[in-house]
Amino acid sequence: MTGEELGRLAERIPPLVRFGTSSWNYPGWRGLVYHRDYQGKGASARMLEEYAAFPLFRTVGVDSSFYAPPTEEVLQGYAERLPPGFPCVSKVWNQITVQTFAKPLDKARAGQVNSDFLNPDVFLEAVYEPYQRWFADHAGPFVFEFQAIGRQSGVGPEEFAGRLDEFFTALPREGQYAVEVRNEEFLTPMYFAVLREHGVAHVFSSWTRMPGLGDQLDLPGSVSGPFIVARALLRPGRSYDEAVDAFAPYDRIQDPNPELRHDLARLVETAVRTRIPAYLLVNNRAEGSAPLTIAEVARLLPELDR
Repeated sequence: MTGEELGRLAERIPPLVRFGTSSWNYPGWRGLVYHRDYQGKGASARMLEEYAAFPLFRTVGVDSSFYAPPTEEVLQGYAERLPPGFPCVSKVWNQITVQTFAKPLDKARAGQVNSDFLNPDVFLEAVYEPYQRWFADHAGPFVFEFQAIGRQSGVGPEEFAGRLDEFFTALPREGQYAVEVRNEEFLTPMYFAVLREHGVAHVFSSWTRMPGLGDQLDLPGSVSGPFIVARALLRPGRSYDEAVDAFAPYDRIQDPNPELRHDLARLVETAVRTRIPAYLLVNNRAEGSAPLTIAEVARLLPELDR
C-alpha cells in the first residue's frame, strides 16, 4: 500500500477509535510498517517510534507485561519514543490473574493455587504505581487477562464475579481497567453488572474457545465501561500454536475472516453511537498480518465528514 492510500484509510477511522496491534516486534512488517533496521539493546523501544508513525496505528498492545512487570528502564525507553497522546494497552502481570499455575506457564509451580490471585496490593505495587511514576502520559487501559480457569478450581461464574467486585473496589477509580475472560460461562449478567459498577470494560476477545466478537457484543450489558477494548486474536477453533506455524512471518493475509472484520466494524459503530473511546487491537494470528487486517476493516468504514 502506498502512503497516500494508507492516509485515505486512516481518515475513515473516527477520532474516538484507536486501532493497534498486539505487540510490535515483527521483522515481517518490514516494507509496510518498518523501513529501518533494528538490532541490539533498546531495539524494541526504537521500533515503537516508527510503529507510532504508521497512519493506521493510534495505540499498541504491550503484551510482554503479562509475563513480568516492565522495569523503570523499559517504561522510560518506551515513553521517550512515543509521541504525545499515544496511549498503550498493557496486559497485567499474570501473577495477579492466574488462579492455578499451569505447566506451560510455570513448571515449578504447576498445579499450585496462586496466593496472589486478584491481590490488589500486588497490582498496585508492581504495576499501577510504576506506570504512574514513569509512564503516566501513555498509560491506557490495563487488561486483566484470565486464562481458562478449570472447573475443578471451585471458581465458578458467581465466585469469579464476586472476586472481581472485591478486587476493583480496592483499586483507584481513576485507573482504566478491562477484563478478558476465556471461560464462556463467566459471561453472566452478574459479571457484566460488577464491571459496570466499577467502570471496568469487558474485553471483546476473539479466542479459540470463546464466542465471536459480534456474539459477545450482542450480550446485554457487554459494553460495561466508559470505553471499549477488543482483542482480535484467533479464529474460534484454531489454537495459538497452529496460527503461529501457519502465518509467520506475518507479512500478508493468509486466512481472510470477513466475520471478524465486520465485528470490528460493528465495534467502531458502537463507539461512535455511544460516544466512548475504543481501543481495538488486532493480532497477526487473526488473519496473518495485523496491519493489513486493520486496513481491510478501515475499508469497511464509511467516509467521515471532516
